[in-house]
Amino acid sequence: MKKWLLLGLAASSLLHADFIAKDYSSLKGTPGFSDEALNLHFNLYQGYVKNSNLILKELDSLQDKHLSPKYSELKRRFGWEFDGMRLHEYYFENMGGKEALSTQSLLYKQLVEDFGSYDKWREDFIATGSMRGIGWAILYFDPLSKRLFNIWINEHDLGHLAGGKPLLIMDVFEHAYLPDYRLERAKYIEAFFMTIRWPVVESRLALS
Repeated sequence: MKKWLLLGLAASSLLHADFIAKDYSSLKGTPGFSDEALNLHFNLYQGYVKNSNLILKELDSLQDKHLSPKYSELKRRFGWEFDGMRLHEYYFENMGGKEALSTQSLLYKQLVEDFGSYDKWREDFIATGSMRGIGWAILYFDPLSKRLFNIWINEHDLGHLAGGKPLLIMDVFEHAYLPDYRLERAKYIEAFFMTIRWPVVESRLALS
């Protein structure tokens, strides 16, 4: 087999490497979050990883793609599964902290500039996460306007800011809080704020 063909096959296999579910078991023992609730959440996340891989494989195997209704539906579905996977990774990774956000940090100063104060930003973020319905509250940074926005995302694949960088992600689907807090979402949000890993959030802004 010619060398160029071997290289092509190697590149193809790398291109289609499966997504791998990350291990977030280190979050067990986090105050305000029972291990049972976290395990349920981890299992849900692993389902998004599995389904993202399955859809990609099905898309690769379909023939006459431009004529296939199945292809169209799988394309639409992939955004849901992929965003569900990635948002959960962002969410878990910005949890597990113990320290407050430093008032000297770039993120703190940006929050003050865009919202008037840290407390006003926090109030608005909590209000966003307290909206009726299920979804996500996300602190976004827009690199073009150099501004921060608190955004509500309902379905995973809808409502994201084009070009925006997600910095802080809070899951407010019912599975995130019902096991520990039943319908008292406000108590869940309070617990979430106590466990934000601010260095991770700040690093996302630094990379913007």
